[in-house]
Amino acid sequence: MTVADKQAKKPVRFVLSDKQRLAWLRLYRSDSVGPATFRDLIAHCGSAELALEMLPELSARGGNLKSVRIADPDDAERELEAIAGHGARLVGLGEPDYPPMLRLTEQAPPLVTIKGDPQVFARNAAAIVGARNASMSGIRLTHQLARGLGEAGYVVASGLARGIDRAAHEAALDSGTVAVLAGGINRIYPPENAELLAAIENGVGASITEMPFGWEPRARDFPRRNRIIAALSFGLIVVEAAMRSGSLISARLANELGRLVFAVPGSPLDPRSEGANSLLKNGAIVTTSADDVISALAPLDQRASPGPKAQMPLFEPEEPLSLPPDEDQRAQIVSLLGPSPVDLDNIIAHTGIPPAKVFLSILELDLAGRIERHSGNRVSLLPAIA
Repeated sequence: MTVADKQAKKPVRFVLSDKQRLAWLRLYRSDSVGPATFRDLIAHCGSAELALEMLPELSARGGNLKSVRIADPDDAERELEAIAGHGARLVGLGEPDYPPMLRLTEQAPPLVTIKGDPQVFARNAAAIVGARNASMSGIRLTHQLARGLGEAGYVVASGLARGIDRAAHEAALDSGTVAVLAGGINRIYPPENAELLAAIENGVGASITEMPFGWEPRARDFPRRNRIIAALSFGLIVVEAAMRSGSLISARLANELGRLVFAVPGSPLDPRSEGANSLLKNGAIVTTSADDVISALAPLDQRASPGPKAQMPLFEPEEPLSLPPDEDQRAQIVSLLGPSPVDLDNIIAHTGIPPAKVFLSILELDLAGRIERHSGNRVSLLPAIA
């Protein structure tokens, strides 16, 4: 193999310039711009800077009669300075320190804030979640699971909550652990875990969040955190969970992402075990020791450190990819949408409208707040607000 061939096989190193990072942050902090919308905007407009300029026009074409709030550049500058002052970094999708497992998911956030050792994200990971009001036996078993996984080379991911999460982090401090936060990188919840988080960030571990600096976590932010916990890991272990709990949400999200779901069986008389026992009835892997997890994850180990082919940087194309659809095409696309999620590929096949125009029409509707995006490239029409 020649030197030229070797160079050609090297992955492209994608690093945002300061100007791009600021534009990315402004775009992601603007109204109605989620992960999928962000990617579509970059693909259509060619850059985050141009996308910011085009947001009002695109939103208006989608039917939005109100002005679009675009993140102020001074606010974005202050957030970047605050992140740096906190000893953390804002990392863009495709940059070397962006978590590889998270990058490969459909709804990967374009920007995450990380504090600690980013190398921990390149290692195999398993998640452990469970009840906040954990029993002593649940905490002891969590310690055993986390230590066993650590000895086998796995990083343990969890959500820094009370009970099972805390026990998992504590037992994995020396081997590697990741704390996924529901609020900003500087908003620790619960507050009593501040010392534990500092130990994680200053040791063999890191914290990560997709939320803005200073963001106070709310109830609806925890499912978003749970999605990242599941995405970072090859498998998710539930140790004690009630029937209506965030741990079951994490298990559902892990299953949707194609991750293995494990559950520790518990007493039918303990409400904290109802959720885990229900998962077992529905196909979760019975788990009583770390060996149960390690043996099930062993065939996946080769995927745990993605090579060049797995790197998916979000490049900024040099020019927009398509012209906007005409009014008849927009009307035809909207007529096919309803409250039930519809696959965009089916719309393209049914209408014969070029895919780029369909995607752009969906982008316009999204920015106007008229649709909801779902997994599997599906969308549904939101009810009109009077």
